[in-house]
Amino acid sequence: MSERQHVTDRASFILADNPGIMTLDGTNTWILREPGASRSVVVDPGPDLAEHLDAVVEAAGEVALVLFTHHHGDHTDALASIVAATGAPTRAISPEYTRDADPLTDGERIELDGLLIDVVAAPGHTKDSVAFLLPQDRALLSGDMVLGRGTTVVAHPDGALGPYLESMRRFRALVAAGEVSTILPGHGPVVTDPGTVLDFYLTHREERLGQVRDAVSRGARTAREVVETVYADVDPVLWGAAELSVRAQLEYLEGA
Repeated sequence: MSERQHVTDRASFILADNPGIMTLDGTNTWILREPGASRSVVVDPGPDLAEHLDAVVEAAGEVALVLFTHHHGDHTDALASIVAATGAPTRAISPEYTRDADPLTDGERIELDGLLIDVVAAPGHTKDSVAFLLPQDRALLSGDMVLGRGTTVVAHPDGALGPYLESMRRFRALVAAGEVSTILPGHGPVVTDPGTVLDFYLTHREERLGQVRDAVSRGARTAREVVETVYADVDPVLWGAAELSVRAQLEYLEGA
């Protein structure tokens, strides 16, 4: 069982035991609490693994609220279990993952015993992706929009490249304004140089778009044909995800 790791004055996480190609080391379940307070907020309780949930509930103490960054099962499968264990309401952009509360709205501020959480809608990885800014710590919980290692998947049809690029620019603006100095991802290690990482994300995506354009101009007609050209250097086990990403890129280019 993973030990709780403290990252900022208000944020710690417990790593779920669900490592994989798409989840990296596993899902980071975040526990947010104002110093000295008794109540906490849990973000992305993760997979429905009893040992993981027991560790989260023990570390979190009295859970006042559960938040979700997006609907993927490695973040939400434990919804029913954590509600049963804590009785806490849950909130997400999607009403489907909201219990005994209202869905999240962009720009709203959640306050709990002095803890401040600003909601930042961040579509791209999924339509319902959202990030959470901790202004007192200058930390951004990014869900799967920014990972601690590598880049995220923007998979058609739920993922969309146009909104993704806008969300990345929004994150970058928060860094430039001095509002974010650390990114707390849904998978992988903490990002301590967010400006550099976000610049890389944007540059990488633009380079991939250029490669997709070139592949199409050279005769590639399907997403699979583009993948075989553009992602030739990527492990073929990832080509399925890459194909969904290419479909999102082709959709973006068609509308450009």
